[in-house]
Amino acid sequence: MSKAEQAGTSGAIRSSSAQLTRRDLLKTAAASVWTVPVLVPARVLGKDGTVAPSERILLGGVGLGGRGRAVLKEMLAEPDVQFLAICDLNKSRREIVKKMVDDKYGNQDCAMSSNIREFLAERTDIDAIVTATGDRWHALAATLAMRAGKDVYCEKPSSLTIAEGQMVVEAARRYGRVYQTGTQGLSMPNRVYGIELARSGRLGQLHTAYAQIAPWENALMRRDCLPAEPEPPKDELDWDAWLGPCPWRPYNSAYVRGAWRGHWDFHTSCIGEWGAHTIMQVQAGIGAQDTSAIEYEYVDNPFGDGLVARYANGVKLVLSLKQECWPGVSGQRFDGSEGWIANSGGEHDQSRASSPALLGDVQKILDEYTARTGRPLNHTRNFLDCVKSRSQTAAYPEAMHRAMTTVHAANICMWLGRNLKYDPVKEEFLDDPEANRLRARTMRAPWIA
Repeated sequence: MSKAEQAGTSGAIRSSSAQLTRRDLLKTAAASVWTVPVLVPARVLGKDGTVAPSERILLGGVGLGGRGRAVLKEMLAEPDVQFLAICDLNKSRREIVKKMVDDKYGNQDCAMSSNIREFLAERTDIDAIVTATGDRWHALAATLAMRAGKDVYCEKPSSLTIAEGQMVVEAARRYGRVYQTGTQGLSMPNRVYGIELARSGRLGQLHTAYAQIAPWENALMRRDCLPAEPEPPKDELDWDAWLGPCPWRPYNSAYVRGAWRGHWDFHTSCIGEWGAHTIMQVQAGIGAQDTSAIEYEYVDNPFGDGLVARYANGVKLVLSLKQECWPGVSGQRFDGSEGWIANSGGEHDQSRASSPALLGDVQKILDEYTARTGRPLNHTRNFLDCVKSRSQTAAYPEAMHRAMTTVHAANICMWLGRNLKYDPVKEEFLDDPEANRLRARTMRAPWIA
């Protein structure tokens, strides 16, 4: 064989090998088990009760504080998940996650990183990430991850503006990624029951829905800055990266401990805090997951309590701080011509209805839901299943964006102090340039998608 032929053959071999993935190699090893059985341990084939490596979802984390670690704990309990690395610009937080993961696996293998772009570029072995940063980083982290070929589980509220929601939807579509936002109510049995009663017509003709907003902070939010404090060393906390796409603000340790809530620069207000959950649940129940409310009626109080949003299908949504039918938190309610059903969470995680008859078919309704959708009543499990099947999640990008658009439009209504009309097809407010300017915010370089 000539040198040219040898080079060509070698090149062909290299090209073919480059197309083999880690999973392909494992499958090849599994196929040869009958000829060389002693070389392939049972755990590799998943024959000892474990999940074979070729079937595991390799997971990474971005910005996992208290809420993020709660989600991670759920995912670590799944036998087909292997968590590999944490990226967090806060040293103490990434070390907490590393210990949590290493204790789970009994080793010291969990890698740590503080730079999201380097993390996403270098960790080509990671299939999916879970991110639970503050509101300001959700959409950007998700977009960068999907652009890097990762599927994404992103805590709510998943966008800070209407434009950010559009960015997430486009990234998921363009890069063919699975995305789930952390609106767990869409997978919780009692919430699903209420949604299904509304969606299926068992309440008759729907006319009104109620979504609870958080009973702290307000819709107007603070525009000032906390007093400046000396910045910590960059390896302990990268303050510039913490701010991310938001305007530059002086460091104050209270921001890092959660006091960013209630500030215009960082938060989606009391409406977004719980409305990211409850409005998305309402839109699922009234058949509006792929649209947003078209009219918003201003209310003269700092919370938006009583703000009315109307949908093109005639249903009226009322934002509410409290209803007697919500003994717990983050409540939703559907009213129809044949009765109403309400749900809330926390210690009072159950349904209430206008008639006991509306609470008589809980298991039947839930069984119908799981049969119709193929989804488990477990939000993180739904995400993991969809990573494998490439199916649409319960809280898919468009549903997230349309619910958050209703959140953002309600906020804009409150900020401007006047009624608004919105076109969900064009995604713009009607005859209101000032409102349209508030659909987006400038993203500070270099923290842009």
